[in-house]
Amino acid sequence: MANNFAKRSFLVILQISLLAHLDSAQLSSTYYANTCPTVETIVKDAVTAKFQETFNAVGGVVRLLFHDCFVQGCDGSVLISSTPTNKAERDNDLNLSLNSDGFDAIVRAKTAVESVCPNLVSCADILVMATRDMIELAGGPSYSVELGRFDGLVSSSDNVDNKLPLPTFNLDQLTALFASNNISQEDMIALSACHTIGLGHCNKFKSRLYGSTKDSSLNPSYAAYLADKCPENSTSDDHVFLDPVTPGTFDKQYFQNLIDGTGLFSSDEVLYTDTRSQPLVNLWANSDASFQQAFVSAITNLARVGVKTSLTGVELDVEREPSYLQPQTNPKEDQTERRSISLALSRKPREHRLLLRLSLSSASSFSLELHPSPHLSASFLLLIPLISDS
Repeated sequence: MANNFAKRSFLVILQISLLAHLDSAQLSSTYYANTCPTVETIVKDAVTAKFQETFNAVGGVVRLLFHDCFVQGCDGSVLISSTPTNKAERDNDLNLSLNSDGFDAIVRAKTAVESVCPNLVSCADILVMATRDMIELAGGPSYSVELGRFDGLVSSSDNVDNKLPLPTFNLDQLTALFASNNISQEDMIALSACHTIGLGHCNKFKSRLYGSTKDSSLNPSYAAYLADKCPENSTSDDHVFLDPVTPGTFDKQYFQNLIDGTGLFSSDEVLYTDTRSQPLVNLWANSDASFQQAFVSAITNLARVGVKTSLTGVELDVEREPSYLQPQTNPKEDQTERRSISLALSRKPREHRLLLRLSLSSASSFSLELHPSPHLSASFLLLIPLISDS
């Protein structure tokens, strides 16, 4: 019977609550108060230095946060580099326009933090802090950020497909995509104001200028300017400012641009041409206080998407007789062989590292022990004895 158990396909699902051990891992503005109290100052200093070198870093960092959160949640996985055997998120075609200044700003901030608080602050949290700081430096609102995210250790280009909005999306498509991440339509419109900074490439809006897809909602003077920058038969991929009026300031001008017909992407302009979203565009174009309040709420909600704050379950899915798990029958060793599997999960702050040990004493029963371990690296160890009879 035990032999049949060991050789058949099986699924072990372990659902456990770790709140007693990880309650401080829930998002909080004071998450690092005891472990790295100066982290926000360290990040801001690094980000400020990058900002002073190039304004391009502002849009770069803000886009990194959005592209990170909408693919597997806000876990820093967009920062992971590809390997010879894995194409990471950042190398997906939809992410190739993420600019190097954005990545560099996060690398600098991470390096600075590690020099003071090694192995304590997640890249996901650093990205959230850096985004807030870049927005403030560019003239946008200052706001408190929630911290305590774990980093993801998986980054695959395949996970990006169908997760990010396209510049051709209409209101229904935008609303549906954001809703799939628990972001409301109002928050989506507020977050779209991030297009008050940064650059847009010709290949993302050129279809609005020529032929059967020419967009009549474009302001004629603006359309002529864009056509000059992006000739119909040109193969170059030039770029223009997303905000033609105040490109160096994070402000509500974005909404006035939509009213004036100078939204760069059709997914921008539709927020005004669609009567369902038009009232908010009008409101925020005329009220800086109302816009800033809405934006802070929206970006706070964005930074909560898919957050990894604790381990609530471990799943091991073993297909039929995988070679690395097949038990070897040996009567001299009481027909028992033990194998170990290391499951790489989220990186955790040092004080929350645990050793998860599963002892399977028979085919039908097991026991679970949780051991706090300050020495365990960024993984959990699942030990499974495999039982085999001759």
